[in-house]
Amino acid sequence: MDLYHKTTLKISKLVTTSYSTSFSFATSLMNSEHRDAIYAIYGFVRFADEIVDTFLNHDQQGLLDLFEANMGKALDNKISLNPVLNSFQLVVHKYQIPRQLIDAFLHSMRMDLDKKNYSSKAETDQYIHGSADVVGLMCLHVFCDNNPQLLEELQEPAMRLGSAFQKVNFLRDLKADSEELGRSYFHHYTPGNFDEKAKASIIAEIESDFDAALPGIRRLPSDSRIAVMVAYRYYRQLLQKLKRTPASRIRKTRIRISDFRKMVIMTQSMTLGKLNIL
Repeated sequence: MDLYHKTTLKISKLVTTSYSTSFSFATSLMNSEHRDAIYAIYGFVRFADEIVDTFLNHDQQGLLDLFEANMGKALDNKISLNPVLNSFQLVVHKYQIPRQLIDAFLHSMRMDLDKKNYSSKAETDQYIHGSADVVGLMCLHVFCDNNPQLLEELQEPAMRLGSAFQKVNFLRDLKADSEELGRSYFHHYTPGNFDEKAKASIIAEIESDFDAALPGIRRLPSDSRIAVMVAYRYYRQLLQKLKRTPASRIRKTRIRISDFRKMVIMTQSMTLGKLNIL
């Protein structure tokens, strides 16, 4: 069994490195135990997200139903022939990740199958809670190593960081979400009318989320703190670039950080972390 479990964890790592070089690099800064656990969480959420965002010419509802059913069986039986689900169930049990976090995430994935426009703050917040906040909480369970006091104290910063990351993604991917998927996640504007006023309002919200998250990041255990700070600094840099970019261009182009700039951010974060001055 040990060989099988180790193999499935390697497959989740492969999923992570294949889909996100930035995230996989940040995760690689953790100790091996935490690193494997975060790869497993990423693999699970990535596969669910792929079903609702990418498998457009397939029965997405049926695939998501099957994925969720197999996930439930994996958790109940503590084994799965789906390697991503097997590695995920290992982490859920080891770090006591509550089922309600998983259910909330899958609920938001189901919203992507039917709901296209979010016309109120309550609707946007509900989606972001399930698609991002709870993923931050899953990772926090790993970082805190079943320390209930630290887990409770860092829940709010973890959710605010998840919200910030998701909102930055929404801004970055505004063109693809609108044109390819027909979605508009922000309530700040009506579809097709994204302007400078809406952009400024959204960015102010994201900056508030980042500011609220930072004290929590600084209280994480050292290896997790450095890795999360790499992601934080990368996304904050991306937000600054979006802030400088006209709304008209964001509607037409996916804004990104160059690979060179990513490496600078990562190197700086690692150096500051080793000096314990993050």
